[in-house]
Amino acid sequence: MRLNCNPYYETKFGAAYLGNSLELMAHIPDESIDLICTSPPFALVRKKEYGNVDADEYVEWFKDYAAHFYRILKPTGSLVIDIGGSWIKGMPVRSLYHFELVVALCKPKEKGGLGFYLAQELYWYNPAKLPTPAEWVTIRRERVKDSVNTIWWLSKEPHPKANNRRVLKPYSDAMKNLLKNGYKPKVRPSGHDISDKFGKDRGGAIPPNIIDGRCSTDKEEIGQQTLIQETLFEDLVQPVNVISASNTASNDYYQRRCKQEGFKPHPARLPQALPEFVINLCTEPGDIVLEPFAGSNMTGRVAETLQRRWLAFEIDENYIKSSKLRFEENAPLVVEPPADLTTITTENADNNQLVELGLF
Repeated sequence: MRLNCNPYYETKFGAAYLGNSLELMAHIPDESIDLICTSPPFALVRKKEYGNVDADEYVEWFKDYAAHFYRILKPTGSLVIDIGGSWIKGMPVRSLYHFELVVALCKPKEKGGLGFYLAQELYWYNPAKLPTPAEWVTIRRERVKDSVNTIWWLSKEPHPKANNRRVLKPYSDAMKNLLKNGYKPKVRPSGHDISDKFGKDRGGAIPPNIIDGRCSTDKEEIGQQTLIQETLFEDLVQPVNVISASNTASNDYYQRRCKQEGFKPHPARLPQALPEFVINLCTEPGDIVLEPFAGSNMTGRVAETLQRRWLAFEIDENYIKSSKLRFEENAPLVVEPPADLTTITTENADNNQLVELGLF
């Protein structure tokens, strides 16, 4: 299957298209995508250059995209939406738009919803977020810094394809010591009966639902402030609303190459940790991942490294042009492929012919 237009660029596993994703998705066959991992424009009070819809219009705006998402996802597929919260203009109170969105997406179709299930909420903690709105956080000091994006993991069925063994975290030193010295079964004060199975080495710890994308996870604690050039010194002491992932790297390969080529980097880049976690959790090598609001196309770059086939749609030519820099021959990998990742080819197993790279 192919889109009836040429990709802006393509790689071994993927293709990026310039255009409105509503129009491009119309050419994708039903139930053909394994994962949609996306970060659409948020309904922010302060408008961004890449476009934002007002909070009171957001749900209706998103429904057109969601209808396509539901149609093109496989029955076992997942829709993962990174979406930040917002404030009501002029007041230190929060908008409910992102909660209204997930309710609308998960309401049954017979009741006017889209029919998705909420598989789980995930959270992206970004310690480098600026303390906004400044009026309520740094001036009047009535609120703490908003540093968390909610990530809605939705599915068409109650049991989408997922395996948390693919996202295990390394054991802590305490757990390693427990495995070494053994564990005596006992009942915890909470009443949970911890059996001797707790002491078995299963290859790693099941991760929590906070996506940790900090650059120095061995040196920083969740909630510790991160120094960035755009932040004033007095803002560093603002407490955050998580009792982790920075996207402010100023000298990574993408940023350096944008500067060299005279491109303006996308201002709201995803950290690699977010698509890496979701792609590993919800897909296997060879599955198809779609990013309908590609931006700098970090999702495509991660999918390429993890040998997932991918599609990226972006409406702004400046952003899609600069995103191509992530796939240059000398560009470093943004993630390390798992040690047990088996190399796959782009060969069609059904007819032994190469799959066309337009939409695979």
